[in-house]
Amino acid sequence: MKIDSIDIVSSLIKDRESRQVELKETTGQLDRGMESLCAFLNGEGGTVLFGVSDSGKIIGQAVSDGTKRIIADAIARLEPAASVQISYVPIPGTDKKVIAVHAEDARLDRPFMYKGRPYIRIESTTTTMPASTYEHLLLERDGTRHRWESFLNEDLKLSDMDNEEILKTVRLGIENGRLPESTGTDVPTILEKLDLMRDGVLTHAAAILFANKQMLIDYPQCTMRLARFRGTDRREFIDSQRLHGNIFRLFDAAMAFLFKHLNLSGRIEGAVREERLSIPYKALREGVLNAIAHRSYRDAGGSVAVAIYDDRVEIENPGGLPRGWDVDKLKSEHKSSPQNPLIANTLYKRGYLETWGRGIKLIMDECREAGLPEPEFKADSVDTMLVFRYKAGENGQESDKYPTSTRQVPDKYPTSLEQLVSCVGNGLHSVKELLEKMGLKDRENFLDNYLKPALSERLIEPLYPNQPRHPKQKYRLTEKGLKVLHTLKQAL
Repeated sequence: MKIDSIDIVSSLIKDRESRQVELKETTGQLDRGMESLCAFLNGEGGTVLFGVSDSGKIIGQAVSDGTKRIIADAIARLEPAASVQISYVPIPGTDKKVIAVHAEDARLDRPFMYKGRPYIRIESTTTTMPASTYEHLLLERDGTRHRWESFLNEDLKLSDMDNEEILKTVRLGIENGRLPESTGTDVPTILEKLDLMRDGVLTHAAAILFANKQMLIDYPQCTMRLARFRGTDRREFIDSQRLHGNIFRLFDAAMAFLFKHLNLSGRIEGAVREERLSIPYKALREGVLNAIAHRSYRDAGGSVAVAIYDDRVEIENPGGLPRGWDVDKLKSEHKSSPQNPLIANTLYKRGYLETWGRGIKLIMDECREAGLPEPEFKADSVDTMLVFRYKAGENGQESDKYPTSTRQVPDKYPTSLEQLVSCVGNGLHSVKELLEKMGLKDRENFLDNYLKPALSERLIEPLYPNQPRHPKQKYRLTEKGLKVLHTLKQAL
């Protein structure tokens, strides 16, 4: 979180002290402030502001080199070492400043101590952490160190990582206030800070998150199955895909597949038409992210699966609920207990996952606001499934009862090929142009699941058939493709 203006300070203190904000008049109260910072590190993060009274009045204080030195010395007394952001915010019209000391959520490294003693935050009060809580957090931290995702893989190299995705994670983390701007752009340093690399050796979690596709041959669990069935059972496919890649490639492919096969409905808000999926986008997004973040990666078998039927969407992942949990606890207010804390932490920092433990509530709230049935959660010791039901009678196309995807050319081609044919139309398009028209981002997914099958079916043809890699290569419909296009237009 970047605290660089008096307006941000004012927004932080609008409710005075809270679970994540502590106010101190001067650094004369530095030790008490650092105890609160330690408590924030043992919770969800927070900010200590020096130069603000208990009543919320901004008074500021003089800042000298000595002031900066004693703050740095105090932060060095935190154990284990913590990433802390210090800001000196000038008060307009004075020579005084507010000192903001901010810590992000660091639960993977807790419990923290200040001067050899741990602290916790209870509402707006900082107090010494009970011994039982400290021991529990210590066991939890040690358990994390021995999870499969944290094991080192000496065969993995930095050159096997997708640097673009790593830097994108940092950029989004800074924009979301979940990574400090000091994170930098040095990839090894970033991976070390995310606990994805230790002593120069990458972990399994680094591969799951960021490895290039060719390096994931040793990770068969990085697989996703996508299917659109006709009707309400699995007897007949309309579209089916099987993908292999890192988490971000799989997530993009799953969301593109859902957009392709779920109805869009529109409503007018003022002068703007707002398009909505038959199931709220945020609920689907959270459901897919939960499945890929919390699946059991220790087991090489199994895969995350997204199945779309005429009456429902199912998102399934291998791996049961945490020990001692059941569906009722999952749906109630609960603390997060992720299967893969390193992977979940990176997704959280990137802004993909909701605040710890609140994703299920978001899914249920979104469905409730859309007037949909409450989503169903099914779990045993092996698998977990999330089921979204459509609102009966909404936008029925293939039947009067359920909303479905765009109408198909009867018993002919998968929806992916129909969509490509529709986008090509009577024009001539490059791969880049087709990606933009279809709203897809993953070039490899497009080539494997759209372009190559369409070429194989002779629905499209290249402008330069003898030079596949021609710099000006474009694609157009064949006579066969034009007939399919005509059939599609008649079906609308």
